[in-house]
Amino acid sequence: MDGSEQLSKRQLQALQTRENLLNAGRTVFLENGFQKATMTQINKLAHTGYGTAYVYFKNKDDLFTELMETIMQKMYKVAALPFKPRTKEEALAQILEQTRLFMQSALEEKEVMKVVKEAIGVSAIVEDKWNSIRARFIAGITKDIEFVQKSGLAKKNFDATLIAKGWFYMNEQMMWQLVLGEIEQDLDAVAENLTALYTGGLYK
Repeated sequence: MDGSEQLSKRQLQALQTRENLLNAGRTVFLENGFQKATMTQINKLAHTGYGTAYVYFKNKDDLFTELMETIMQKMYKVAALPFKPRTKEEALAQILEQTRLFMQSALEEKEVMKVVKEAIGVSAIVEDKWNSIRARFIAGITKDIEFVQKSGLAKKNFDATLIAKGWFYMNEQMMWQLVLGEIEQDLDAVAENLTALYTGGLYK
């Protein structure tokens, strides 16, 4: 008997209600933006009873951070791709592909990411969530840098954590500019230039 069969009818109904609220939340945030969206609107669209949303989420900020976690899954998968290059050429090719996929994932969720950008600027809860997402990426990048330093592909005099932070922040800034349409260059040009800048300084 699997986990779903062990859940009671009430538990299944609660899971469905939560899912309905998240789906409704996504629609409301996309239509109204973060600041103008309300829990009342979300409740109404989800066809749940008055105040039901507050049973599952403390406020719209809490609901939105749950949505953020969902849309970040694609990016997490990119960050989790195996990185064990044996040569500098292999490392550069993998970094270029990861950078391109990271940006592409954001562009595929462009409209939601625009709301994320807005929310980060006005909600401490959402900002904290984004900071935790940043920390997760930076930890993974640090591990990758330490690997290539130990294997002799990269310069050992660099602080892996500092370089990882710088690399992520560059990617993050370009990602927002792509999402908001603030630069003329396309995804491939951005990925190629960022990768060349990063690897040109770190690798031997």
